[in-house]
Amino acid sequence: MRRDAAPGTMNEREGGEARPPAPQLPVRAGDVGAAPRPGWWLRAASPPSPAAGSARSSDPAAGGALPFRSLMAFIVVLLLAPQSFIPALAPLRIGLLTAALAIAAHLLDRFLRGRASLRMTRESGAVAALVAWSIVSLPFSYWPGGSLAFLLGNYLKIVALFWLISSVVTTAARLRKAVWGLTLMAIPMAGFGLSGYLSGEVLSAATGRRLVGYEAPLTHNPNDLALMLNLIIPLAAALFLIQERPLVRAFLAACIALSIAAVLATFSRAGFLTLATTLALYSGRFLRRPGRRRWAALAIALALASVPFLPASYLERLGTIADIEADPTGSAQERWGDIVAALRFVAQNPIVGAGVGMNVLALNDIRGPAWKEVHNVYLEYAVDLGLPGLALFLALLFGCVRSARAVRRQAAGSHGGPDLPIIAEGIEISLWAFSVAAVFHPVAYDAYFYLVAGLAAAVSAAARPAWERS
Repeated sequence: MRRDAAPGTMNEREGGEARPPAPQLPVRAGDVGAAPRPGWWLRAASPPSPAAGSARSSDPAAGGALPFRSLMAFIVVLLLAPQSFIPALAPLRIGLLTAALAIAAHLLDRFLRGRASLRMTRESGAVAALVAWSIVSLPFSYWPGGSLAFLLGNYLKIVALFWLISSVVTTAARLRKAVWGLTLMAIPMAGFGLSGYLSGEVLSAATGRRLVGYEAPLTHNPNDLALMLNLIIPLAAALFLIQERPLVRAFLAACIALSIAAVLATFSRAGFLTLATTLALYSGRFLRRPGRRRWAALAIALALASVPFLPASYLERLGTIADIEADPTGSAQERWGDIVAALRFVAQNPIVGAGVGMNVLALNDIRGPAWKEVHNVYLEYAVDLGLPGLALFLALLFGCVRSARAVRRQAAGSHGGPDLPIIAEGIEISLWAFSVAAVFHPVAYDAYFYLVAGLAAAVSAAARPAWERS
């Protein structure tokens, strides 16, 4: 939905649509407020170049900088958890503070500008429908009070993150900054994980010397760390393709290599499959583009060259993907049993389900008390919210994919600059990577997907003003 800003409200620093300078009129003595004519003492203002215009936003409804900065601070706390390394920050609850500041700053900014606080898009509509179905199904939950507490204490916080990203990151400039921020945040996550792995700080020899993880809620175990890094790698790859300066490209290549090494060091089977999905998607697309074929060939060559250097225990662990019974830890067999139990529950309760966040209780009834979630996002939604809930999530997932794909295919030149379709492609591949990882992770109500989904809505919002002018 397009909203035109009143004259004088455009945030020039965030970038507004450039207008040609007004024609100069002769200045007579005694004229009050007349603009001086350019002379040797006053350089005439020159219109911005096309390159500069492409780097700036053309959306006058972008809003002020404080909501965006607060949002980025909240994401830093969410992903890096500085309170884990600086104990003095723990009592301050900086996660709650930065989230509240971002929400308050955005609402105040929109109120002062006389604009709606929520952009109604296809993605936000799907999220709203999913939340609404979660509320409607509360009376039928295994534990209505527990579902309500889970909804208010967990899920709505993640929905707020999606809403903030999709509402605040609405310009090409902000989108680039957000992607850069996530790429830089991956450095300490991957670096700390690899440092512990190389120093011998691993979970156990039985798990194939898997690294411990990173001390943050979203990356505290090796599987979660691999998932988070896998979602950021396509975004970093998009920045690599955008950059023309060799030093910046070399830095981004090092960031990507560090993240890939950390993913492999997690010994995560899901992490390997997700990483392979990203490599396959980028390689397949680049092989069809003459200007990008060298990058696909280089990536495939490096991947093949690295296989002999992988530990034998890593290759053995990957072999359990096809042969579940060969897993000596028993985790593959246990998760397969949970999937079978979840399918049985969905067959018996196809409409309502066990209630949001209650799949643990449902599985306890089916396969006995183990107090573990089903390691599959799709089955989490199906068990908790029935087939309608699963359908709503799939509509949200593929709606986000379509939005990113539309920008990738339609944006060019004047449509937010040449960078926007490349970033949109990175977001689209990150979503496809999550769709594969979702088969193995119990993260239906966590920030992993909703972070990338918010970026998909954001890239669509960043391209929309240019489309409306064209």
